[in-house]
Amino acid sequence: MSALTSPTAVATVPVSSAKPPLWLVLAAFLAVYVIWGSTYLGIHVAIQTMPPFLMAGSRFLIAGLFLYGVMRARGVARPAAEQWIDATAIGALLLLGGNGGVSWAQQYVPSGVTALIVAATPLWMILIDWLRPAGRRPHAVVFVGLALGFAGVTLIALSRDPGGARLVHPVGAAVLLLATMSWALGSVFSRHARKPQDALLSIGMQMIAGGGTLLFTGVIFGEVPRVHPSLFSQASITAFFYLTVFGSLVGFTAYVWLLQVSTPARVATYAYVNPFIAVLLGRLVLAEPLPHSVLLAGALILGAVILITVRQSRGKPPQTDPRERA
Repeated sequence: MSALTSPTAVATVPVSSAKPPLWLVLAAFLAVYVIWGSTYLGIHVAIQTMPPFLMAGSRFLIAGLFLYGVMRARGVARPAAEQWIDATAIGALLLLGGNGGVSWAQQYVPSGVTALIVAATPLWMILIDWLRPAGRRPHAVVFVGLALGFAGVTLIALSRDPGGARLVHPVGAAVLLLATMSWALGSVFSRHARKPQDALLSIGMQMIAGGGTLLFTGVIFGEVPRVHPSLFSQASITAFFYLTVFGSLVGFTAYVWLLQVSTPARVATYAYVNPFIAVLLGRLVLAEPLPHSVLLAGALILGAVILITVRQSRGKPPQTDPRERA
């Protein structure tokens, strides 16, 4: 999602034998932590004067065309037709259903709360991976994590602000849940999809396909008449370029590079940090309310994600998707 965030399965890239400078590794981690955590704020600001689906579709299409063009210019082979078909399916699930759902829902749900709900995506991934044909049954400890996570999401849905009003609009909450399920389904499918060997080319294809489906959805939802460039605020325009350049391109590049020089388990720690960054920025910049119930719910969700990730990392490395937080 951005965020939908939503990301974004993480390609399991072999760890490089050459050790890069420590400062460069730390800078890449910082980029993934802070940039992806800030995309929720960026989405909130961008959609204040831009239609959500057309905004999201435009930034992903621009980023995807840039990545695809750069990789093709570097001599990467042209993808096959069947790879484009699977890229379209992945892009629709991750970027239309996932990030598009998050962008639309943030019209009704605070950015920090959105990030906490999206943080529960690994819970859905575990369930979908289990229910698919020949799926893996989770360890008993994982079920404890699932229970904690779903309790946290339920608590957020029931939370009220200091004035007694619902903190999360019921429709917005429902769309966010569907968005996280779409992310999870797309992430699980992407592990088995037909993709090019080059990770950046594959991501570019999925961004192009996802951006196209987002733009088409925006047209179907009647967003075109709402596009008035003269009414776009400077803040929304700045947020749009930030999401396109930093959220999609810089964040992706840092993420994919980290997968080559570090371990998937370490890189996956972004899932713990992004919600804290989003909540902090939402509070500082937008003055979003943070009732005790939301803080408790966030602790339950993040505790569940950590419990599940740690357990999964003892076996098969955890797999999430970078586009979820783009």
